[in-house]
Amino acid sequence: MKFILGHKQGMTQIFDDAGRAHAATIVSASPVVVTQVKSKATDGYSAIQVGAGTRKAKRIGKAQQGHFKDLGSFAHLKEMRLTQDADESMARGTSIDLSAFAEGDIVRISGISKAKGFQGVVKRHGFAGGPRSHGQKHSEREPGSIGAGGYQRVFKGRRMAGRTGADLVTVKNLKVLKVDAANNMIVISGAIPGRRGTLLVIEGKN
Repeated sequence: MKFILGHKQGMTQIFDDAGRAHAATIVSASPVVVTQVKSKATDGYSAIQVGAGTRKAKRIGKAQQGHFKDLGSFAHLKEMRLTQDADESMARGTSIDLSAFAEGDIVRISGISKAKGFQGVVKRHGFAGGPRSHGQKHSEREPGSIGAGGYQRVFKGRRMAGRTGADLVTVKNLKVLKVDAANNMIVISGAIPGRRGTLLVIEGKN
């Protein structure tokens, strides 16, 4: 299984050999370090924990400092589930970089979407709103009736205004358009969740 952590940088266009333009997202993906290997025998499941980024040691708890030991001071920790126990190539302290990825690979990316705060039903759910006619001059963005007849209550799951965004979003079947391992940059087709700087988990198919 191929995976790495990265940070969203922004969007651009990539032109193929036929001159077609493809929307693409640039991601900076510095090498990550394996901080822990979990197996079914000891932990009940197979996984690899990796650390990325750097942080001042004084801002890391003593428990994490003891966990990292001589590996460094990481800003992010992520755990990747595996279908089977990891082999020796994924031992603790191993560095994983972009060399495992190549142009044309199909990946899936997970990240936290943009947070938009408290939003109404038109922006949050795409409601059409009400007509501005027959005396309804203030109902353009109202949700309309939310009652339930004789039940005298609002059914659970009713779409209403509320907090929007800041959700874990996974986008599948994205194509790798370019890999620059020397500069730790990877270009991926299409849009990716989050704002600039969002931490992303990039997973490739075996």
